[in-house]
Amino acid sequence: MKRIDIYYGGERYSVGQRELAAVQADIEAALSSSGPAWIQVNDGDGAPRTAYLLITPGVPVAVIPIPEGGGEDTGPIIDISDSLVPS
Repeated sequence: MKRIDIYYGGERYSVGQRELAAVQADIEAALSSSGPAWIQVNDGDGAPRTAYLLITPGVPVAVIPIPEGGGEDTGPIIDISDSLVPS
């Protein structure tokens, strides 16, 4: 795994050198805790800055694994412009 991107509060953060299952377990543990819980992530491109995200019920968190090899797998791109019907 190259890195794991985390979208939280409309912003992108990342986690490096960790497995997806470990990051998911940290988020699940934070949600199961009796009080506020934080997870450590990186903020910014280039030289990362440490950031902490408060994980609470009702706050959406998206976890996106980025594979080794550089590029992100965005899947196939399909042109549907010919099938769009004007409203």
